Amino acid sequence: MKIKCIGGVGTVTGSKTLVESNGIRILIDCGQFQGLKSLRELNWEPLPILPSTIDFVLLTHGHLDHCGWLPRLVNQGFEGKIYCTSPTKDIAKLILLDSAKIQEEDARIANEGKFSKHEIAEPLYTIAQAEKVFPHFRVINPNESILLDAEIEAVFTNAGHILGACTIELHLENKVLVFSGDIGRDNDVLMFPPTKPKKADYVFLESTYGNRLHPDIDPKAELEIYINNTVQNGGTIIIPSFAVERSQSIMYLLWQLKEEGRIPDILYVIDTPMGISMLQLFSNNRKWHRLHQEEFTAMCKMFTMVSDYQETIETIYNKQSKVVIAASGMVTGGRVLSYLERYIGLPETMVIIIGYQGEGTRGRKLLEGAKDIKIHGKYYSVKAKVVEIETLSAHGDQKDLINWLSDLEKAPKKVFLVHGENEPADELRMKIKEKYGFDCIVPLMGQEFEL
Repeated sequence: MKIKCIGGVGTVTGSKTLVESNGIRILIDCGQFQGLKSLRELNWEPLPILPSTIDFVLLTHGHLDHCGWLPRLVNQGFEGKIYCTSPTKDIAKLILLDSAKIQEEDARIANEGKFSKHEIAEPLYTIAQAEKVFPHFRVINPNESILLDAEIEAVFTNAGHILGACTIELHLENKVLVFSGDIGRDNDVLMFPPTKPKKADYVFLESTYGNRLHPDIDPKAELEIYINNTVQNGGTIIIPSFAVERSQSIMYLLWQLKEEGRIPDILYVIDTPMGISMLQLFSNNRKWHRLHQEEFTAMCKMFTMVSDYQETIETIYNKQSKVVIAASGMVTGGRVLSYLERYIGLPETMVIIIGYQGEGTRGRKLLEGAKDIKIHGKYYSVKAKVVEIETLSAHGDQKDLINWLSDLEKAPKKVFLVHGENEPADELRMKIKEKYGFDCIVPLMGQEFEL
């Protein structure tokens, strides 16, 4: 059996792990690279194998860094099946269409503004190419074994990260391989705790927050302080948010604060068409989250839902203090950019970062104190206050990741630490070695292993 790490190692984006066994090729996740230009350029590179030779894709969940390269895979010849849970299928469809739309729009803007280094800027993929992925989806239920081949079966178990997110167990060649996907938190606002694996010969564990512990601070209290202080100064609060799950978590906390009379009666806006579509998925998939229907209905009534871009413009030029939740979460695209063009240069503005920010993303640059940021080819001075609420991450921290391994009945032969930058992954390696004595390795991009 061969394992090849062709994405999601040394970085938190572009997740792709190839498994080859007895002539069958299985790709675990098919993510898009984001952040640093050197990473984004990898999206244009061909895979080290022909997509037409891949038999199956197994998706852990629907985030762009795990499914966003599927249109390229299909366009380059993949004809197999893509297995995932029902929420993951629906989320992946939303995210791929949104990504394609952004790709097309960015190419159009670059061509009109003539700020592309290419003679003609092209999208990574189009909406039409994204739609060609959909017939390949096959829905599976969690905790049910599915036979991929005569001697290969897969089981998906809840990972707690977002709706439909799963850890994948592969049973083949008398071995059990466990691919964690992104592990959620034991005390998430909306998601249930992740299911811990019992048996594994080899573990592929994410390490996004491998060197960090989320602070033990009430995120509601932080939101309350930031919102009240900003409104008192006549400012606007902008929350760049991942449209899938984080937006809904923020909505829920803001609704609770409003119900408790702790934040003012101002305009609360959710301006992310995908985030609004996700609300319907939350309603349709209640077994995947903690939110009761009555709370969900009341929460939605509190927000002005903006889907038409003309409404976005009107909201931007509304001079009243307001709270705006808009995608994308790493400030790499989406409508949040339109708000920042208007508000990032105002000292009374508050930008609240609530999720992981990959290397090279605008979100990471803002957190690191950038004096200006580039949006659509133009630089804007950063005079707004930028703060972070770490306790709202959808990723488990170092403690959660180590705890996730605690139910293994015997030591795995090896733990591969993936989906993390090198420093966090290496610190997690040492912590796991210290606590359990497990043999851990941090793979390199393109590295291949025989198991």
